Amino acid sequence: MVLNYKAFTLGVEEEYMVLDPETYELKSHEQRIVHEGQKTIKDKVKAEMHQAVVEVGTDICQDIEEAYKDVALLRKTIHSIAGDIGLTLGASGTHPFSHWQKQLITDQQRYNEIITELQDAARSNLIFGLHVHVGMESRELANHIANSTRYFLPHIFALSTNSPFWEGRTTGYKSYRTKVFDKFPRTGIPDAFESIEAYDNYVKMLIKTNCIDNAKKIWWDLRVHPFFNTVEFRICDIPMTVDETVAIAALFQAICARIYMLRSKNLNYIQYSRALINENKWRASRYGLDGRLIDFGKEEEVNTRALIYELLDFIDPVLNHLGSRDRVNYVHKMLEHGTGADRQLAMFEETKDLRYVAKYISDSFLHGI
Repeated sequence: MVLNYKAFTLGVEEEYMVLDPETYELKSHEQRIVHEGQKTIKDKVKAEMHQAVVEVGTDICQDIEEAYKDVALLRKTIHSIAGDIGLTLGASGTHPFSHWQKQLITDQQRYNEIITELQDAARSNLIFGLHVHVGMESRELANHIANSTRYFLPHIFALSTNSPFWEGRTTGYKSYRTKVFDKFPRTGIPDAFESIEAYDNYVKMLIKTNCIDNAKKIWWDLRVHPFFNTVEFRICDIPMTVDETVAIAALFQAICARIYMLRSKNLNYIQYSRALINENKWRASRYGLDGRLIDFGKEEEVNTRALIYELLDFIDPVLNHLGSRDRVNYVHKMLEHGTGADRQLAMFEETKDLRYVAKYISDSFLHGI
């Protein structure tokens, strides 16, 4: 049986902070960055609910190197446009000190509807994430892979943690972004669905009963995308640098390909309950790489870094097929140098000033490009 690894295409979405280059506070760009960006990169740049946020998304990328080039170009392009209008950018899951109450909301029908329904839960949702789409041959395969990859979400989330501050306070979390987002309905680790039909029936029930008007209002940490043949991974903080973003995207792609390889041999990864996986997600948000996750097979706590090394061993058989070995190897540097949260906390420890932390985030935006 010849396995088709080319089906595992990639799409990467990043959400950036728009900053005042002198104070490093969040600053509304009044959609000027979006309007200028759309002249050259069309719909690859979009407005977000808060006017101090810009969202970008790559084209469908055939492999991880194409994804790197696209993300790097988007960061350079948007950074240049921001500079031309007297602003700058940063990539962090939360802003270190700006307050959500002072931020302007984008006047769009979709956002107005969400604000009307969710009220302060939506207004306070001033967070910045990374979404990675991995292409699938079919929605049936997408459901199978989504079920099986749930176990690994906390491992990769721990690598992405990049939001230790909230409204001027040290939160004690490596990712406080997830705590902010928890106020939304239909978030967090999803249940497993026995079939794609079961998932579709769940969505139809929510629409029929006026819980949602479309499946994009299901904001889980991963989901079978409602409109594309992709599995969309949504758990991660936006990483500080492009190399971190691309390494994480490569990990998600490789896990999907490895589960696909197992399925071709009539094998699968053990399915664990949402309740158990949530224990690991909480630990990852609190401690990042410096804590312990539960190895459910051994029923014991294991150093998070050790589990990530095990994950790297698990995906090794597919890396040459995907051409992603070099990008995945960057994970070793991430384990050595710490996450964005670790570096933010180190900067604060050194300076005792969150403005220096925000400046450091901004100065790191084009690192590695």
